[in-house]
Amino acid sequence: MSKSTTVALIGNPNTGKTSIFNALTGLNQKVGNYPGITVEKKEGICKLPNGEKAHILDLPGTYSLNTTSLDESVVVGVLLDKESQYHPDLAIVISDVENLKRNLLLYTQVKDLRIPTILVINMSDQMSRKGITIDIDVLSKKLDTKIILVSTRKGNGIEELKAAMLNPDQLSDLPTIDVSKIDPNYFEMLQKAFPKEDPYHLWLGVTQDAGYQTVFNKAQDSLKEFKETNSADFKRLQHRETVLRYQFINGALKETHKVDLNSAKGLRAKLDKILMHKVFGYLIFFGILLLIFQAIFEWSSYPSDFIDEQFAGLSDWIKTTLPAGILTDLISEGIISGIGGIAVFVPQIAFLFLFLSLLEESGYMSRVVFLMDRLLRPFGLSGKSVVPLMSGAACAIPAVMATRTIASWKERLITILVVPFTTCSARLPVYLILISLVIPEGSFLGFGYKPLTLFLLYILGFAMALFSAMALNKILKIKSRSFFMVEMPTYRMPLFKNVFYTVVEKTKSFVFGAGKIILAISIVLWFLGSNGFSNDFKNAESIVSERIQKQGLNDYSKNYIKKNLLGYVEAEGETVGNIPNPLNISSEQDSLRLLNNKLFQNAKAQEIASYKLEHSIIGYMGKAIEPMVKPLGYDWKIGIAVITSFAAREVFVGTLATIYSVGSDEEETIKNRMAAELGSDGKPLFNLASGISLMLFYAFAMQCMSTLAIVKRETNSWKWPLAQLLFMTVFAYLVAMAAYQILR
Repeated sequence: MSKSTTVALIGNPNTGKTSIFNALTGLNQKVGNYPGITVEKKEGICKLPNGEKAHILDLPGTYSLNTTSLDESVVVGVLLDKESQYHPDLAIVISDVENLKRNLLLYTQVKDLRIPTILVINMSDQMSRKGITIDIDVLSKKLDTKIILVSTRKGNGIEELKAAMLNPDQLSDLPTIDVSKIDPNYFEMLQKAFPKEDPYHLWLGVTQDAGYQTVFNKAQDSLKEFKETNSADFKRLQHRETVLRYQFINGALKETHKVDLNSAKGLRAKLDKILMHKVFGYLIFFGILLLIFQAIFEWSSYPSDFIDEQFAGLSDWIKTTLPAGILTDLISEGIISGIGGIAVFVPQIAFLFLFLSLLEESGYMSRVVFLMDRLLRPFGLSGKSVVPLMSGAACAIPAVMATRTIASWKERLITILVVPFTTCSARLPVYLILISLVIPEGSFLGFGYKPLTLFLLYILGFAMALFSAMALNKILKIKSRSFFMVEMPTYRMPLFKNVFYTVVEKTKSFVFGAGKIILAISIVLWFLGSNGFSNDFKNAESIVSERIQKQGLNDYSKNYIKKNLLGYVEAEGETVGNIPNPLNISSEQDSLRLLNNKLFQNAKAQEIASYKLEHSIIGYMGKAIEPMVKPLGYDWKIGIAVITSFAAREVFVGTLATIYSVGSDEEETIKNRMAAELGSDGKPLFNLASGISLMLFYAFAMQCMSTLAIVKRETNSWKWPLAQLLFMTVFAYLVAMAAYQILR
């Protein structure tokens, strides 16, 4: 087998396709989009028994090749277009042991494309418990392919599958049915129009508008004319094709597939009665969400604090170790501070994806989708909209792309427009640091105020999405009709390997995706904050020194000296009287004088740095926008962070980390620096009123240019994303201003 061999994994949703992909590729996988198409592409490398490597492509889940969505169209396009770099040399169709009959419909369609095909029956460890027996040898002959039983949970069948991938040329490529039987006259005309093409290739090429017609590129005019002439008969003929295929499948399974219903257990039905109950189902779901947010705060606090301290220490070490100069300042104050501002939230992000993966792996998420269908229908949506809305908890971009599964254009458009209201993981760093700063300690019914606040922010975003959907449903005069159908997978214990790969892949994607933006913005902000053209900036040291000589230190500097004096007294074991003696000076007065002098010089340096920042390029930019953000309780520094976070919401924290670290010689964490920041009235800038205002602003504002771009791409118009941006920004501003004015 050639080293460039491409293997496509194909299957219905919930057949365990991702588990097999993970088992074959491990961490040798990457996620991207197909060129020119907003459809996720997962690919990886699998090492085969003979040492060669296979390129594994995980195609989107589909129930058949008669497409109804863009995801399914991509599958058809990849299988039809032999000139595509993704066209497979071998297709592996994944089925699950409980739904074999339905899964085989897709298998027969793939095999009829004359692509070497292997059938994998997954979850084989469930056979005895479900009372299922399969005669693999006989079924293999009837289906004319190699069948492999696999259990990713037990680790069975994977090596056998890898061995079967070695020689795809030895697999039969004969079709399972004669598709021309559904209408001999129709196919005779079709064959005359394209005499060199396979009948089933022609049939899919004519009926599917997938945008992949390169196989017919020499006869596009004829194909177009043929499609227009015969389009009225497509549904009738597709129905006949399905009947013909199930006749073949029933014949193959009649003697080879047996189910003893007396052996099957009814635990699934009992759990469904509870988890999908019209009252208890919602209570259980919201209870699970509360536990998740409680865990995010409790479990992640230790690694987050450790990371925060390490980045602060690294920045200080670089300043004291490397030669003083512009490069050292860039690294310590620009790069390290900016990236440290987002790295501190990696544990929270990882825990969020961990819990979402556990819910998905266990089969519970599909129940949530079904449950929420009842809730969404009064708002003009169906259960199909739940998947994008739930996906929005990770990121709005794939959530908007997930709307491709919605057949109704009105429902799809409404879902696209309201998805950004759901709380994505990019908002999480903003929420977490603000909640930790302004929400007091304490608990209610055993749940802390802080996780409760985070939970309410998630609920608030979802409620706003529903309210907006209801309004849009009445405003948009688009006629549509749709039906909702979702498959309920079997409950199962989450597979640790799948959960691990999901957490690593999603967290890595979040960190590196946000990291590129944050690094670039941090460098720009550092430059703007470290340079200025005014005399105030150039003469900052003499101006501040003269002011201190006349008026003394400001309140922040006095608090800094007081805090550190108390810290030295408590931390030092050796003291002279009540005064710390860290310098081993024999005189109490000398010790106090030297210690005060050191703290005084640090405080003076901080005031000089703050004055320079205020009169730097970024300082003047911030002062220009400060009148717009002041009614919301923000100063010019927060205003700069709000604007830069339009690149990505999580940039807000990184921006403040960079701004506060410019010119700072203190080893201080971003959280402590924000807590010590004072407003014009001398009180803490980040208080309950300004904190709630900021959280509400980020809850409702569309602070992500990537989401804006993807909405434009999915709607094929700038009208919708610009209207979306305008409404969300104005609404967020008004709500944030009202909250601050009421709470201050």
